Amino acid sequence: MLSKLIKRSVTSLHRILGTILSILFLVWFLSGFVMIFHGFPRVKPSDKYGYAQALPSRLPAIDSVLSILPDSVTATKLNLKSYPGQAYFSLSAQDSIIKIALGADKEIHPFSFSDIEQYAKQWNSSQIDRVDILYKVDQWIPFGYLKKDMPIYKFYFADTEKHQLYISSQSGEALQYTDNNSRFWAWVGAIPHWIYFTSLRQDSAAWISTVIWLSGIGSIMCLLGLVYGIYILVKQYRKKKSLSVPYKKFVYRWHYLTGFIFGIFVFTFVFSGMMSLTDVPQWMVKVHDETLSMQSYMPYSKTKPQDYPLDYRSIVESYPNQVKSIEWSGFGDIPTYKAVIGDSLSVFDASSSELKSLMLTERQIIDRIKQIHTEGISIVQLTEYDNYYIDRKRKLPLPVYKVEVNDADKSVYYVNPKTGDTRYFNNNSRAGKWMYQGLHSFNFKFLADRPWLWNIVMWVTMLGGTSVAVTGVWLSIKYLRRKIKRFSKKCRKQ
Repeated sequence: MLSKLIKRSVTSLHRILGTILSILFLVWFLSGFVMIFHGFPRVKPSDKYGYAQALPSRLPAIDSVLSILPDSVTATKLNLKSYPGQAYFSLSAQDSIIKIALGADKEIHPFSFSDIEQYAKQWNSSQIDRVDILYKVDQWIPFGYLKKDMPIYKFYFADTEKHQLYISSQSGEALQYTDNNSRFWAWVGAIPHWIYFTSLRQDSAAWISTVIWLSGIGSIMCLLGLVYGIYILVKQYRKKKSLSVPYKKFVYRWHYLTGFIFGIFVFTFVFSGMMSLTDVPQWMVKVHDETLSMQSYMPYSKTKPQDYPLDYRSIVESYPNQVKSIEWSGFGDIPTYKAVIGDSLSVFDASSSELKSLMLTERQIIDRIKQIHTEGISIVQLTEYDNYYIDRKRKLPLPVYKVEVNDADKSVYYVNPKTGDTRYFNNNSRAGKWMYQGLHSFNFKFLADRPWLWNIVMWVTMLGGTSVAVTGVWLSIKYLRRKIKRFSKKCRKQ
């Protein structure tokens, strides 16, 4: 009696949840095929670098710039940027950003429309059809954090691709750049796959909760289907002493077969989608020191900008008419400059008066990690990817140094010696990497090193999942028809 009740409950719940979510699952799989080739349009850093203007050759000493600040203000971040018509220093101090133009003795005002229009023309030489002034986000900039950039200027260009450019009135920077092609593929790919609809995505908390709940309920539905599928198989074996499918109708039979074979992948795809937006819970994998991840990312030097041994103007002198911006940065005790030269980023060691590219040694990296840890440390140079420092598209730079720490979290740091960029993993984030990237995009070394095999595995599992979803939609339609028919009969009898 109890087993029949459990069976009926599992079957009914799987059918009800499947009816509710089947179309969503089908959309997720179909859009997932598109996502292999096309993501959501974004402005690339290289594009921003390429369209920026070069800094002027005559620049002031940095101490004369900082002397403008009141004694009570301490700059925590310093950048020198160029913009059409002017170059300026951007200083982050406490909770505000101060912009000081070259040659000025006070803050500059927000960018004028003429400045922004001149910058927009750098991106596209076609005529500007019209300009909208946005006071709220739209479909191509649906992120709530961009509200700080309001109003945002949206430029429509009269070229054949119908480019649209969004520029912040506050920072003067390009926020988004789309054309007909990228917008089309986003509508059939990233937008339905990530549920990137403006009304929802602009509220990050609501969007995250929606995706987590949908994928969480979907994961339960998949598990129920797998449990029921195994139950049916065992029942058939006990009855006929052979493994067979009890269903005769094509759709039922095909849903059972594809669900039994690919159901585990449907579950892992949906579950890992949920894990992309949430952390592995502490009760599952404990984090002993939650500050380590933040401490590992310390791009600001302890040296004050005016005390850098290398004068920032040396970079501009060595690369005339090529330097677009300079950022005062650092790696532990080593001051650095991050300079955009042409359309790429270069990092310079500012610990001496000689202009040279940054190239961290093992000793310097160990000294930096020892500022965070007192436990035992080992270091090795990686010349190929491992399961955590990996990029299937081969865009992550190599070689890097891998630093392992013998602490309770089993901390591991990956440090790029040419930039100081650092990636941090502990037991919890490693588990999260497998639960998201490992299960969702098969992003691990064995398959990443074999692109042909990755494509086979991904396409086969995606096609299998799509088959489960298609048959699920059809069965859901039939289920709803039966329910409506029964309800109609009941109403007529009354």
